[in-house]
Amino acid sequence: MGGDKTLASVNFANVSKTYDGKTSVVDELNLDVREGEFLSMLGPSGSGKTTCLMMLAGFETATSGEIFLDGRPINRVAPQRRNIGMVFQNYALFPHMTVAENLAFPLQVRNLSKADITSKVKKALEMVELPHLGNRRPAQLSGGQQQRVAVARALVFDPKLVLMDEPLGALDKQLREQMQYEIKRIHERLGVTIVYVTHDQAEALTMSDTIAVFNFGKIQQLAKPAEVYETPSNSFVAQFIGENNVLPGIVEERSGDLCKVRLENGDVLGALAVTSAPVGGATLLSLRPERIIVEPSAENRQHTTAQGEVVDQIYVGDHSRIQVRVFGRHEFVVKVQNASLRRTFDKGEAITLGWQVKDCRALDSASGYSQGHVQ
Repeated sequence: MGGDKTLASVNFANVSKTYDGKTSVVDELNLDVREGEFLSMLGPSGSGKTTCLMMLAGFETATSGEIFLDGRPINRVAPQRRNIGMVFQNYALFPHMTVAENLAFPLQVRNLSKADITSKVKKALEMVELPHLGNRRPAQLSGGQQQRVAVARALVFDPKLVLMDEPLGALDKQLREQMQYEIKRIHERLGVTIVYVTHDQAEALTMSDTIAVFNFGKIQQLAKPAEVYETPSNSFVAQFIGENNVLPGIVEERSGDLCKVRLENGDVLGALAVTSAPVGGATLLSLRPERIIVEPSAENRQHTTAQGEVVDQIYVGDHSRIQVRVFGRHEFVVKVQNASLRRTFDKGEAITLGWQVKDCRALDSASGYSQGHVQ
C-alpha cells in the first residue's frame, strides 16, 4: 500500500488516531490515492473510515503520522486552506440562499470576480443538469436535486480533491442508484480525485476505481472492485462484501496453492489456500452462492460435488435463492439465475451441488466486525 508520495494526490504515512490514548480508531495507516482516482473507503461503523476522511479534510487531527496532499504535508494546514471540496450526507446547503447563491459562496470566499462567479455557477448547474433551478431555495428542491447542488458546490471552485461522506445515504434506493451513476459520470468527465466513504458494498463496487476495506482502524484489502469481491484477502472481506457461504474447518493437507480442509461434520473439501495456516490450523472456507452449480451434468461435472437437501427456494426476480442443508449446516445458500434454472425444487428434495476447487477459498479463521461507534 505504500508508494512515492510525490506521485500521489493523497498520501497517509503511518497515520494513527486515538481519542483516549489507548484505543486506536485509525492504526498506522499507509495509503496512497493517485491523482484522478475514485477511491472508496468501505467498512462497518467504527472501522475508522470516516475518521480518515475527517483528518484529510482537516476537521480531525492525526495523533501521529503525516498526511500529504500533492507531496505537501497538511496536518497543520487549516481546513479552508486545503482547497478540498466536501459533500455531506445532509447536503449542508444554506437554506436562506438560492441554489445559485449556494454555489457562488465558495467562489466569493476565494475573491473571484462577479463575471467569473456567474460563469462558473452556470457551468456547475449545467454539469449536474439543473440549469433552470438556480433561483430556487433548497427547501423547494427534492432530495436528489439537493444532493446534485451539494455535488456542484463541492466542484464549482475546481478543487483537485473532493471528499464525499456517505453522500447518498438519505436517498431512496432508486434515486441512490441513479446518483451513483451521475457522480461516476461527473468523475470520469472531470478527472478530479474523489475519496468516498460508504458502508454500502454495492455502492463501492459500482462507483470505485479502488476500494479500501476498513476494519478496526486498518485496511484489510486495497484493490479494484472485482478483485475485492472475487478474491477477498481474508475472512472479514469475504463476509463483509457480498453474500458468502462460510464453512469452518481444519487444514488437513497442503500442496502448493491448494489445501484440503476437514469440516466440522467430518467431510473433507479441496480449496485454494489463501490462508497461511499450517496443517492442523483453523480456517474458514469461503464459497460465493453464485459460483455453485445446481445439478451439474456428467460432462460438465465440477471438481467438487456435494449432496444436500433443499430447505427452501425463494424467487427474487432475476434469480432464485435455494437454501440447502449440507455439510451439517442449514444456512448454505445457492444463487441461480432464473433464465438458466431448469426447474423448481421441493422442500426436502435431494439436490447435487458442484463448484470448482479454486472458487472455494480457505481464508484466515478470524472473523467478525468492529463494534465501535466512532466512525
